[in-house]
Amino acid sequence: MPPLPRASNAAAQLPLPLGASEAARDMFERVFRRLRVGRSVPRFEVEFCAFASLRSQISLRGERAQVRISDLLEPAPAIVLEALAEILLSQLYRRRPSLEARECYLAWVCQPSVRRRVDQARRERGRLHLSPPQGQYFDLEAIFTSLNRRFFGGALPACRIGWSQRASRTVLGRYDPAHRAIVVSKTLDAASVPRYVVEYLVFHEMLHAHFPLERRGARRVVHSREFRDMEQEFSHYDRARARLKNAFS
Repeated sequence: MPPLPRASNAAAQLPLPLGASEAARDMFERVFRRLRVGRSVPRFEVEFCAFASLRSQISLRGERAQVRISDLLEPAPAIVLEALAEILLSQLYRRRPSLEARECYLAWVCQPSVRRRVDQARRERGRLHLSPPQGQYFDLEAIFTSLNRRFFGGALPACRIGWSQRASRTVLGRYDPAHRAIVVSKTLDAASVPRYVVEYLVFHEMLHAHFPLERRGARRVVHSREFRDMEQEFSHYDRARARLKNAFS
């Protein structure tokens, strides 16, 4: 499925070249008919937008279907855009897109050259808000340095690291490859949280920095076998996961 992070509210709409708008509309109509939705064909309005990611959107209002595609996909071959059309329409009408469409889309967006353009766009268009790594109870930078020595021999390149600006109980940690940054929820900067729990979360995000995203067929592999094997080298792996599950699930 296409990555769907939230698009910037200030995303600029880019006019399609003469004739491209009609071609895009025809493409969506063609895919719509192929899916046999069982409804009348909506009036498609398609535009490329300067999003900070590969996010693409589709919404239906009456007989009008508005499609907003990331301008990062503008250079994609027609077959990739048609695969995206199937994925978006399947989401809209709660269907499962074909394996072929998912594989075609992921094969293109997972290319290193495409990922570099996406990361560059996220750095230029997106914003990352971090609080300093020194919290009230834990120093994330010191934890990162210690884990880097223990598990990577100090060879993992430095990352920006800090606490989230808002306390979240659902997203406890994340790694942002575009900004090469680790964000930990400030919910965990508390006296009631054992140090090994914070260390485990930081270590988990460091592994994301160490093991890039992989593609296997129509799936994006976020946690590879190598990732999981190394993660279990953390001495309090089971205790940390159990604590997080009991406290935040």
